[in-house]
Amino acid sequence: MTDDHLRVRSGSLVAHRLWDVADTIDLARAERLWSSHEGREARRIQLGAAAARKLAFEVPPAQLLLSPVPLVLDGRPARAHASARLYDFGVIAIALRVDVADVEWAGFTAQCNALDHAVGATAQVDVWTPVLEAVLEVIAPAVRRPATHRLEEDYLFALVRSFDTPLTGAQVQERADLAALLSGETRPLSQQESSEVTAQSFSYFEDDLVVVTWDRAFVYEPRGDTDVTDILEVANAQLLEMRYYDELLDDELPTMYDLVENARGGLSLLASRRAARLARKLYSLVAEVTELTERVDNTLQVTEDVYLARIHTATLELFRVPKLSAAVDRKLSIIRETCVSLYEEAASRRAELLEVAIVLLIMFEIVLALVRH
Repeated sequence: MTDDHLRVRSGSLVAHRLWDVADTIDLARAERLWSSHEGREARRIQLGAAAARKLAFEVPPAQLLLSPVPLVLDGRPARAHASARLYDFGVIAIALRVDVADVEWAGFTAQCNALDHAVGATAQVDVWTPVLEAVLEVIAPAVRRPATHRLEEDYLFALVRSFDTPLTGAQVQERADLAALLSGETRPLSQQESSEVTAQSFSYFEDDLVVVTWDRAFVYEPRGDTDVTDILEVANAQLLEMRYYDELLDDELPTMYDLVENARGGLSLLASRRAARLARKLYSLVAEVTELTERVDNTLQVTEDVYLARIHTATLELFRVPKLSAAVDRKLSIIRETCVSLYEEAASRRAELLEVAIVLLIMFEIVLALVRH
């Protein structure tokens, strides 16, 4: 049973959008470029002290503070605090935060939906592209091999630091209509669907709660820690990168088959060289994708099975990142096998050509001996 009189005393709504903008970003250089540009601040993010003992970023992302972004929420003007995070594997995540205070739960849900409508996929005004381009303009020298087509992911956080009365996580689940908040639906959901939407819920202390869905998350954290949102952002970045490599290999495989057909055929030194060159090209692709996917997989190092590690693992499963990763591995395996086949074919052709040359030399010697005789 939800409580219509439940009030959010302090909280915020945060919209995230992530883009794959390049193969890699030199974070140290990007920080220097950003800091020297009008004296703007840049820093590396860190997990909270307790979490840092259990989890660690292999390469901590760089955080850039941006100018506020004007928005229109349900016809009313608003200003969103903006920041950007740069990941070394080529992802930029921009966050727009709107603070909320002293509002009933229904109003909090309505503001969450209004933010989604203002900046989401159906928004009439594109607020993201100007912000992204402003960041890229400054850090361009630190970007290696910019993407020609930018994949993107969206995520929305509803964060509550305090209600009008102190509540436990269990009480929040009882009194707040979390299904409506996380689904974005204005009509009541069935009991089955409500249970499904709120299935991925986590609590560490008695007075905190995290509920994760595909595109939204609710976080009740009286201490104001941001570790959970950091973990979920990393999971979104990993999803984005795995989508990129999956699509990249989908495009490469048909091209590879055509190149293999063209490289084959004919008992010639030229065909052998074509096969060897193609094998080297494909092997370079395998090595590059393998290196970058391992970097993505190792973005967050889990040293112990703790609360944040469980959230990270469950979120990756929810986002189907392991399945995408397995698909990428299968496609890389196909390309590896093709490389081996091409190398063997090139070696076989060279051996056959050598045998033909030896036979021709023997025949030449025989003919020459007969002529002399």
